[in-house]
This record gives sequence, C-alpha cells and structure tokens, in this order.
Amino acid sequence: MKWEEARNLYPNQFIKLEVLKSHIENDAEYVDDIAIISPVSEQDATRELLKSKDNLLVFHTSKENIILKIRNRIALRRIN
Repeated sequence: MKWEEARNLYPNQFIKLEVLKSHIENDAEYVDDIAIISPVSEQDATRELLKSKDNLLVFHTSKENIILKIRNRIALRRIN
C-alpha cells in the first residue's frame, strides 16, 4: 500500500505500519510501500514506537511522506 492510501483511510491519526519497500538517497530513507498493522491512539503512540523493531514504525498520517533520517553511529574513544 502507498502512504497516500493510508492517509486517506486513517486521516489525522497515528498508525503502526511495516515498511515493505524503501530506498535511500543521501542520508535519508524514503518509504515507498507499507503494510498497515493497526491505528494507534495518541496516548499509546510513543509506547508502541519504543516497542517497534526492524521495519515497524508508528507514524502520523498528517505527514505527506515518510522520510527517515539516517544517523551514523560515531564511536567514542576514551583516552587514558
């Protein structure tokens, strides 16, 4: 399913979804295809997001696109 379809089905609310297809440009991941798992209440959105792993996300349908910023992990070294 495309994000635009999900936005029409669940206007102005959080939904839990699985990313099925995405592509990376520069330092961002653009989500192309999703599977909706369920709508999520505002009170439960943060909890559901923190429990999510792998390709699962909680996202609000007020956003026009799903774009995830990719952060590189920087290893810190301790100097003795």
